[in-house]
Order: sequence, then structure tokens, then C-alpha cells
Amino acid sequence: MLIYACVSGHGYGHGSRVASVLLALAAVQPQWRLVISSSLPAAFLTGAFGPVPFEHRPCGWDVGTVQANALGVEAAATLAALAALERRLPAQIAAEAAWLAAQEGPAILLGDVPPAAAQLAAAAGLPLIWMGNFGWDDIYEPMGGEFLAWAELYRALYRRGQRLIRCPFSLAMDWGLPETQVGLTAAAPRLDAEQLRRQLDLPLDRRRSVLVSFGGMGFPLSPDLFGRWPDWCFISSDSTSAAAPNVRRLPPGVRPLEVMPLCGRLISKAGYSTFCEALSHGMGIHLVERQGFAEAAVMEGELQRHGPHRLLSQAQLLAGDWELDRPLLPARGDALATGGAEQAAAAITSFASCNA
Repeated sequence: MLIYACVSGHGYGHGSRVASVLLALAAVQPQWRLVISSSLPAAFLTGAFGPVPFEHRPCGWDVGTVQANALGVEAAATLAALAALERRLPAQIAAEAAWLAAQEGPAILLGDVPPAAAQLAAAAGLPLIWMGNFGWDDIYEPMGGEFLAWAELYRALYRRGQRLIRCPFSLAMDWGLPETQVGLTAAAPRLDAEQLRRQLDLPLDRRRSVLVSFGGMGFPLSPDLFGRWPDWCFISSDSTSAAAPNVRRLPPGVRPLEVMPLCGRLISKAGYSTFCEALSHGMGIHLVERQGFAEAAVMEGELQRHGPHRLLSQAQLLAGDWELDRPLLPARGDALATGGAEQAAAAITSFASCNA
């Protein structure tokens, strides 16, 4: 069985989610062939999949939103990018459909969550299963104006799939499809935690270590801000921040996931895979507000229901007012179930068996 995954290049969270699920799938179906079709960097995908073999088809299937930075959206640039994508998609769909036709054995498509995966599925004559916590229709509709037409077009494409794996922190995804709901999707760390703690010279008490992570784009913070918290040790992939004496730079090739067992808190924006990984490791999340992206408000509400947290404004972030000396606010409800990667892998296995 060939699993051809069309993965959004909008952010690393989509790639991390797909990797966690396909790693679980490879554990039970090691003979299946995994293909990742995405504009995500090959180095990121290699790090996410580790020893599990996969093939990379470097295709850009969606735009998502053009980011001013990790916390802001460029609406006009996004509209221009959507129009450009629409012009180049027909040739890419034809090329990838021809490639799929040349492969041996049965195949299915997994979409997370480029709408064009539905067009590729139709061109290749293959079944399609969606996986995600939102569709781009959910994101574009609240943006209004010219985005409404894109939301309508994309919702129609999503409805052409055969099934939906609904992940936590989900928006409407009102596509009229049969659904499988899963718990937190998170891969397991691969590095020895104690060895990594010594390498980074982190405190024995994980409550004194704080991971600062804003996804693939990052968000540079002045070293002076970390000086406001001399009793804490911070881990960041940002070279600017690492100039502070109490900041440890995440080594190249080491995923933020690897240091989560060593940290008590996370400072971050709303991000699906980051939330899944942090909550799976019992971390408290200091969530920085994000404007102009509908998923962020939903995730903020879900975090308050299901995880220990504090909420920060962007002004607080930039002023260094991170509230690390204040207790985490408890979740209003129960913790989210784990094991979502394995549940999603089982759903894909079942879907593939029915469509072989």
C-alpha cells in the first residue's frame, strides 16, 4: 500500500502531525510505502521521521496564510499567493497524477489539509482521507472580503473526500463526511533526556527550565528580556536570544520535542503540534495572543479547558512580562486523551483496507 500524503507547507505543525501519525502507522504496517508531498523543507521532514523511511515529493499544494512574522498575517500577500497557486496547480496535478499512475500496487491519498488534494485524488482516481483540526475554509471565511470566495471553493473541495480524521483543537470542518475523532497526536522523543540535560546544562528541577518556541518562523527576543528572569533557564532555537547567559540554544537538528521532558513551561503562540507535544509531557503553556488567524482563538479556549496555562499579550511578551513567577492556571475541564497518533494510524489502516 502506498500512502501519498499531501501536507500543507504553511507551517511545521502540519508536518509534525503527519509524521507522528505515519510513524505510528509504520510501526504496524512496516511494509507500506510512505510518500510526503509537500513544500516543507527536506531537512525538517528527515528530522521528523528519523529512522523511518519515506519519499519526498517537493510539491506546494496550498498557501495557508502569508506571515508577517510568527504572530501576524499579511492578507494582501496571501490573496496574491492564492491566485498564483491556482495558476500553477493544473500542471502539478497532472504531473503527480501521472507519477501515481506509474506506481505499482494500491494507493490512497492523505490530506493535511491542502484542498487541492481533492483535485489530485480525482485526477489520479484514488480515495482521499482528510486529517486535521481545521480546513482553510475555516480560516479564510472570518477574514471576509475576497477570502469568502476562496472559503466557498475550498469547502466544496473538502467535501469531495471520503472520510475525516478530526484532531483535537478543531474548528468546524463542516464537510459532511464520516469522522473519526482522535486524541493528542504526538511523536515520542528519540534522544536520551538525561544526556541532553547534561549537554545543555539544564537544572535538575524541570520546573526551572522554560522552552521558548514560536514554530518554524521563530520570533527573535532581545537577550535583555531573559535577564528579567535570572533564576530560570531558557531553551531557544533563536541565535539572538541565546546571547543571554541563562539561555541555552537548541542544538541544530534537535527537535523542541526532545527537551520537553526537561522543561516545566513553554512560551509559545497557538500551534497544534506544539500544544499536543507540550500537553503530552505535562508542560504548562504561556500562550501569546495571535491576531487574524481563526485557529488561534479556538486553541486559546481549548487550552483553558484542557491544560495548565497563562495567557500573555504580545505587549507582555515584548516587555518580558512573562508571568513565570505566578502559578499556572488549572484547566477548567479534563485533560485531553493521548494516543491520537495510534488512533489515526488505525483509521488510515481501516480506510486503506476498505479501498485496496
